[in-house]
Order: sequence, then C-alpha cells, then structure tokens
Amino acid sequence: MIEVSELTKRYGGKTAVDRLSFTVRPGRVTGFLGPNGAGKSTTLRMVLGLDAPTAGTATVDGVPFRRHPRGLRHVGALLDAAHVHGGRTAAAHLAALARSNAVPRRRVDEVLGEVGLAEAANRRVGGFSLGMKQRLGIAAALLGDPPVLLFDEPVNGMDPEGVLWVRRLFRRLAAEGRTVFLSSHLMSEMENTADDLVVTGLPAARIGALAHEHRIRLDELTTHTASLEAAFMELTATATEYPAGHPR
Repeated sequence: MIEVSELTKRYGGKTAVDRLSFTVRPGRVTGFLGPNGAGKSTTLRMVLGLDAPTAGTATVDGVPFRRHPRGLRHVGALLDAAHVHGGRTAAAHLAALARSNAVPRRRVDEVLGEVGLAEAANRRVGGFSLGMKQRLGIAAALLGDPPVLLFDEPVNGMDPEGVLWVRRLFRRLAAEGRTVFLSSHLMSEMENTADDLVVTGLPAARIGALAHEHRIRLDELTTHTASLEAAFMELTATATEYPAGHPR
C-alpha cells in the first residue's frame, strides 16, 4: 500500500505539489491523472525517496521507501525509460540491477520474455525504439517480483498492440494482489485501465458519516457522476502549464 499525506514540494517560489493526500491499495490499478507539469513525476519521485518533500509524508507499507533494504524486491518503478546506458545490452542492464538487489539471475530471462524482448536481450539499448525502452523499463520494474509497482507515463511510444499489452499486464498484476500505481496525462488510458483515480472527492457514505458526526441534518444526499473528461478539465483548469488560446 502507498499512503501520501499532505505531501508538498516547492522549488524556490514555485509549488510543484500542494498538500496532496491519497491512498493506493493492493489489488487495484490506481491512476494518477493530470496535465503535463502538474507534479505527477515529482510525486512519484517523493514516494521513492528520490526527492525530499517540503512537507508531508509518503510511505510504502507504512514506512518511507528508503527503509526497505532491497528496493526492487519491494517496489518496482518505471520513471523514465530513456535513463538507461545506451552502450549496455538489455540483458546486461537487468543483470546489473539483479546483482545490486540480490535478485536471482534467472529473473533477467524471465522478465525479458514477459515483456516481449527475449530476442533483443543481447542488443544494445541505444538502438531501441522508445516503445522497446518502455518495455525494458517495465521489465526492470518486474525484476524483483515486487508487491508494489509504480509507472510514470508507461505507454509513451507504444504502438496499439503495446498499449493493449500494457493494459492487460497491469490488470493481471493487480489481480495477483499487487499495488499498481500509474501516472498519465491521457484520459482515454485511465478510462480503459484504472480502477481508481486520484482525482475523486469524498464518497457519499463518508459525507453522510461526517454530517452525522457533526449533527448536521441532511434531507437528501445524492451522488452525481461526471465523465472523466469533465472531471479532469474542472479539477485541472488552473494547472495547465502552457494553456492554448481559444480558437476564433
């Protein structure tokens, strides 16, 4: 489980993440939807301990990620598929990760096969397409067979077959009881892949319980749902980094 509470990150005078709170539960694919520049990647980096928050906390199974001694055996992550040494082969890249995380060498061949890169195992990563690098990044995330998985924009550069494969993979991982958290700016992907979204408010049952707790009378409480597109546009109206002007 991933728990984020009042997480805040400021760079100089700019606030990248502002008092963000959410929970990502096992057995579900949870989507983190937002426009480019909204702080999604920064949030994932704070969950993984790569960036220190200005305020708030981010924990994995109750403790900060850095307290887990063998990171890849507890949390697998794909943050940027391009951050791979181009001179290494796919197998050598994964083998180095396996050694540093006490993961059996056989897992290298297993995950390369799982992501469809078995025949490219001995090719240098510098010659890979973006879609192939994404598959390699997913293989690295799966290497330690972790219970918690994080993916940042995982379908970038994927062809339609690859996108469908990613959807099925994430659903299978969640069905196995793993915690699956993915960020994207693509609404269609979230609608087709995620069970839950970090863009939702309090459910009706929670609102009713709070009203009762504070002795507030409610004559009627009704849940109104909007399309994902409408909810996304309303919640991110002021967060778009480079808004375009309206056509005349």
